[in-house]
Amino acid sequence: ALAAAGVREIEVGSFVPPSLLPQMADVAQVAVHALSHRGLTVMALVPNLRGAQAALDSGVHKLTVPLSASEAHSQANVRKTRAQMVDELRRIAALRDERHPRVRLEAGLSTAFGCTLQGPVAEDEVIRLAVQAAEAGADEVGLSDTVGCANPAQVQRLFRRLRAELGDRAGAAHLHNTRGLGLANCLAAYEVGVTTFDASQGGLGGCPYAPGASGNVVTEDLVFMFEAMGVATGIDWQALIAARGALQAGLPDEPLYGMTPLAGLPLGFKQGATHA
Repeated sequence: ALAAAGVREIEVGSFVPPSLLPQMADVAQVAVHALSHRGLTVMALVPNLRGAQAALDSGVHKLTVPLSASEAHSQANVRKTRAQMVDELRRIAALRDERHPRVRLEAGLSTAFGCTLQGPVAEDEVIRLAVQAAEAGADEVGLSDTVGCANPAQVQRLFRRLRAELGDRAGAAHLHNTRGLGLANCLAAYEVGVTTFDASQGGLGGCPYAPGASGNVVTEDLVFMFEAMGVATGIDWQALIAARGALQAGLPDEPLYGMTPLAGLPLGFKQGATHA
């Protein structure tokens, strides 16, 4: 349903041991199904070389490796130091280059804007890690507000620095609405040149190893914001709303979030038009 609505890239899941995340036990089968949709870029999260091997075997188009800007979060999330994860990324890049050189490799820097375990994270440390990730073989490096403590000024400042260091290898913005600033932060990132955003249908998801990490930006609200500004997303908002039905049917006990899905479109709103 999301692919039919025009979503062109979907992260299907994480290639992690089922003992850690039982809900990801069938991620390979999900990936195979997603690959049947023409024109869809299928991405998977891989925290280590073993996960990368399994993901490459499944045929995905893109791998994303989580590196934490916070040392405390790195230990809690992947049980490795930041330096060890850079080494792991280098091994994953070598495997990709050898077996599937067309597969894209992304490094996602978690807790780039702060951490509930460690507290503030120095911006110099974030940029240093981003440069190391690019040197280790990442095609793009994105920044994640894993626990939702970023503000628009901080987002612009850090993405400007990232783009100054990495140029077109500066990647996506993964921002949270935990404290009500999700859309404001996305707009701030867009204003300094970011054009790729992670978002979640119905606002589902979060990191199990980061306390207070719920609050993924709602895809439906993000698409509405950009379309209302006259920024074409390529996503049909009505079809995106219809896709919530499949989500509700599959996860009947999970609350779905989003302001625009509840309020509906403003009277006279027409997608593709500029609304003053």
